[in-house]
Amino acid sequence: MDKSRPILYTLAVSLDKKIKEKTARVGVIGLGYVGLPLAVAFARRGFKVTGIEVHAKRAAALRKGRSYIEDVPSKELAALVRSGALTIDDTGAGIAKLDAVLICVQTPLRKTKEPDISNIVSACGTVAKRLKRGTLIVLESTTYPGTTQEAVLPELEKSGLKAGKDFWLAFSPERVDPGNEKWHIENTPKVVGGIDDRSTGLAVDLYSSVISKVVPVSSATAAELVKLLENTFRSVNIALVNELAQICDRLGLSVWEVVAAAATKPFGFMPFWPGPGIGGHCIPKDPQLLAWKMKSLNFEPRFIELASTVNGQMPRYAVRRVARLLNEDAKSVKRANILVLGVAYKPGVGDFRDSPSLDIMHLLAEDGAKISYHDPFVPRVSVGGRSWSSRRLTDAAVREADCVLILTAHPGLDYPRVVRLARRVFDARNALAGLKGRIERL
Repeated sequence: MDKSRPILYTLAVSLDKKIKEKTARVGVIGLGYVGLPLAVAFARRGFKVTGIEVHAKRAAALRKGRSYIEDVPSKELAALVRSGALTIDDTGAGIAKLDAVLICVQTPLRKTKEPDISNIVSACGTVAKRLKRGTLIVLESTTYPGTTQEAVLPELEKSGLKAGKDFWLAFSPERVDPGNEKWHIENTPKVVGGIDDRSTGLAVDLYSSVISKVVPVSSATAAELVKLLENTFRSVNIALVNELAQICDRLGLSVWEVVAAAATKPFGFMPFWPGPGIGGHCIPKDPQLLAWKMKSLNFEPRFIELASTVNGQMPRYAVRRVARLLNEDAKSVKRANILVLGVAYKPGVGDFRDSPSLDIMHLLAEDGAKISYHDPFVPRVSVGGRSWSSRRLTDAAVREADCVLILTAHPGLDYPRVVRLARRVFDARNALAGLKGRIERL
């Protein structure tokens, strides 16, 4: 480090020493799918952690050791809370005592597809009121390139302190994959980019205390773009294979067979699989953050927008396929009994944010279908002014359906029984691979 500025150097050395000795007090703002596992990971490694959650009900549950995140067992959470390793704060009052603050709040899109960073700005305002010299701030919330430098930095400097002089600032994109038993916080490489070299170095040291591999990049803006590239890559490739599914339908071929065969090539190909749309909080949203930013710079992101269009129309395509199936049995969508299997956006989790299943249920209901669903992870859903509760997957429930739709391939369901009892099955996820019956695959 540069010893020509002794006070600054002393502050940085002091923080770095605290990090390496695990005496640094770490705060995590926003205890959702990203923040809670992160807070638990730091507490598990011996840091004193303050989890800041402004939603009173969530905070109360966490204080009692009750987790609402599948990847965080309540038993482990309760033990960390009892030991004092993890403290829950619903006011932000404890920020003044922290050495590092990690911001993990949601960044939704407005209906106009513009980014809404109000949660980030609010969190930074809360930090700025209590910010002390020598603190490291890291933003983890996915956002458009330039947010850390253009929005977060000036908001924090309202404290009267100067970034790079009195405190350090970096961006490190979350890479949480809920329900993934192989890749989790500790073994998923972590990208870090600061507003200056010292910020990057301190953030690398902090995350290296918990994560096996940390990858520094040249700037916070570069780190922001890394995250958007990752999910735009997925969005574009999913759109390609979703279009291929429609091509295969026209050609009378199986898209699953074609992709599986192509995947035998040991180089130059990576398999992606089609589905009835894309869901979750990241893939539908993140490419739009990049598209918005580039439009503001007078650049038209045509590839990104085309992928969004293709993926966005998949629920309607799935509904058309279901209507075609019903027509083969001389039935219409109107008054048809439709049983949906799976409303979560991915298998094995209860997160149904932006799930295409909800769009499909809404579209079918609008056409007059009688909709019911079964999802062992999602007890209730509401969409378009309608509410449903998950029903038991009984023999009678399957038999009475004019068509069973598999929209999320949850593990543990008795799919052979479904095929045996169902009049018709529309499998949008290839959950019935290897099974024979009255099955129509996407």
